[in-house]
Amino acid sequence: MGLAFFAGCTAAPVGPYTTLTEETRSTTDAEQLNRRAADLISSNPAKAEALLREALTKDIYFGPAHNNLGVLYLKQGRLYEAANEFEWARKLLPGSPDPRINLALVLERAGRTDEALRAYEAALEVEPDCLAAMQGAANLTVRAGRNDARLAGWLGRIALEGPDATWREWAVARQRASR
Repeated sequence: MGLAFFAGCTAAPVGPYTTLTEETRSTTDAEQLNRRAADLISSNPAKAEALLREALTKDIYFGPAHNNLGVLYLKQGRLYEAANEFEWARKLLPGSPDPRINLALVLERAGRTDEALRAYEAALEVEPDCLAAMQGAANLTVRAGRNDARLAGWLGRIALEGPDATWREWAVARQRASR
């Protein structure tokens, strides 16, 4: 008996690096998996990572899953992997400051102050009123002992609108110290 070969009868393997077409991508599934993973990042990082990888298998171009995977890696101290995921997210989410802020946090932790400041600036270019980016940029500018004309404005906004009393008090103290 001869061996029959039927071209096109076997499904191509699907993995995180498989290029999916519009028809085979499932952004809805990726979004659901991403939401489930986001709830588990702190409590069950292994499960969250598995869900995020599955989400990216469903849609490699789903930026929020890349951003959340980066957050997971950052929490684990896996800076190279985190930076890679934030770069993906930055490209896929051009209107969001979040991946830029997260990349700045990675760069700060890696001791790359100039690059971190540029990442905060990029977040502020995307969203000029982003308080989290102002906090990061102001804090790093002060810690690095840099002079920046924008610092006074950032401190003023943080003093008025900081997310909690600690940030507001920090900004007020820095304003007084700079007078």
